[in-house]
Amino acid sequence: MPLKILISGGGIAGPALAFWLSKLGHHITIFERFPSLRASGQQIDLRGHGIEVMKRMGLEEIFRSKAVAEKGLQFVDAHGKQRAFFAVNAKEGLQSFTTDYEIMRGDLCRILYDATKDNVQYIFGVSVESLAQDAQRVNVHFSNGKQDTFDLVVGADGQSSRTRRMIVDADKPDPFRFLGLYTAHMTIPREDDEYVSSIFHAPGKRSVFTRRHAEDTIQGYLSYCGVSDELQNARDIQAQKKAWAKLFDGAGWQSNRIINAMQTDSAGDFYSAKVGQVKLDRWSRGRIVLTGDAAFCPSPMTGMGTTSALVGAYVMAGEIGRFCKNDNSEEAVMAALDSYDCRFRPFIDQVQRLAPGMPGLAFPETAWGIAILHFLMWLAVFLRVDILTSWLLGEDVKWEMPEYAELMQS
Repeated sequence: MPLKILISGGGIAGPALAFWLSKLGHHITIFERFPSLRASGQQIDLRGHGIEVMKRMGLEEIFRSKAVAEKGLQFVDAHGKQRAFFAVNAKEGLQSFTTDYEIMRGDLCRILYDATKDNVQYIFGVSVESLAQDAQRVNVHFSNGKQDTFDLVVGADGQSSRTRRMIVDADKPDPFRFLGLYTAHMTIPREDDEYVSSIFHAPGKRSVFTRRHAEDTIQGYLSYCGVSDELQNARDIQAQKKAWAKLFDGAGWQSNRIINAMQTDSAGDFYSAKVGQVKLDRWSRGRIVLTGDAAFCPSPMTGMGTTSALVGAYVMAGEIGRFCKNDNSEEAVMAALDSYDCRFRPFIDQVQRLAPGMPGLAFPETAWGIAILHFLMWLAVFLRVDILTSWLLGEDVKWEMPEYAELMQS
């Protein structure tokens, strides 16, 4: 008997899960609180197991057609002089800062939406207000005043998940663990920027990062690793922009360009956030389960957020396919969710393991510290030492991805 499943969140993890579950014949509804598909956001990539899942979904060709042709990443000084350059790895195996599978978040969202819209019901502008469950079902109240019951509810609603807050005991610590790093992202007009990522470090644990993804625009990033009362207490976009402008005033290189664009209408998709990880002892409670950043956000420091979302969706769907073929009983659903947790947690435990001293070591306090960082990066390139994926990033995961005949046959 097919399951009636609600997925809260229409970003990447939710539609990826819906892709597989709908192939199994289950009835899927995705509720997204935004009024339309949120086809915006920064540049993301796939690595390792995430590339394999995308291929199993049959989406490699369309993914490639939308990919960003980034050539690599360079470390630059205040004058824009290159201090180290890490080229993209266009071969199989471990990647570098830039992978051969770079894409804009909005493009991947559209790909997943187009691949699921004929078999999945999407409802935009509505969110989950409350959840109540028993052994047989989950009763859901929505923001539009309606209610319905489901066999399974999945929270795929991001790092600050509302679904997670509904199932985590109020007396327990917040599962989101702030790493002491703030970041802001925006789209700004292109000047003479090429398809190369550039990162500049300024004293005071600050960095400026640019990436080109289109003919007329680029992405601008500001990052700060430290204590900032202004950023901590900024409650709206204007307060956030003011705090970032003050923090990066006179930082050097492209900082003034980004600040000036940020304070005008030429900066689109501005987004400011605290960088952290989500760590939970268990990803489900009864018939309610979490996936993607809502369950196990690894943080951008690992480079594995999108990969974790796709692989997690694949594993959850595979376990539901194994245990709930013709059975939506409490025992079958619980067995599937327990197995999802058991099989996928070793992957996440490795992905979330940050290198010692990170992220602080990536943001030197002084000009001397920045010079040392540049020298180490140059030395790594010169000696062809693969420190990026094996130490700094979380890609080198020792984990065998399960094979699910139910998913492949469907």
